[in-house]
Amino acid sequence: MNKAVLEELWEHFRTVNGITLRAIQAIPADKVDAHACKDMRTPKELIAHMYNTMRSVTDGVQKGEIADTEKDDTKIAAGIHSRDELHRFALDSWNFADRIVRSLPNEKIEGLVKTPWNVTFPGFICINIVYDEHLHHRGQLYAFLRQLGVEPPMMWDFEHNAPEFQPRMAAAPQA
Repeated sequence: MNKAVLEELWEHFRTVNGITLRAIQAIPADKVDAHACKDMRTPKELIAHMYNTMRSVTDGVQKGEIADTEKDDTKIAAGIHSRDELHRFALDSWNFADRIVRSLPNEKIEGLVKTPWNVTFPGFICINIVYDEHLHHRGQLYAFLRQLGVEPPMMWDFEHNAPEFQPRMAAAPQA
């Protein structure tokens, strides 16, 4: 995978993240610490994990090694006290990851990255892990919302995202 292909993937992920941010805003304000599903994280713990993973993996691609930050998830969640703070953490994490991914040169995209999972991957696989992990946990967030009596955003309703997460017009093909 080269930079041009990664940019197309990331551009779609930008719109996917817009849906997730809407889902975070749909969490009832008094339910961020609720155990909506037995033996699963709270919505706050889930979002802290999702977006901390986004931060740590993209940062790791840039540095050539992903730090084991899973223990930080609990600390991050403990420092968040409201749905608005949770949304802000997610948005700040997106902006952090977005800056990194958009600045990655081909050698980082194709280069090997050490991981805390006892395996080494090319950078582009790590970015795909961010995408896969995000969608997996967004599915959990949707289950939480439904258990809390909230209909989650339609997963392809990108047009109702905040303007910075709406689809952009595709460039016309060069003749």
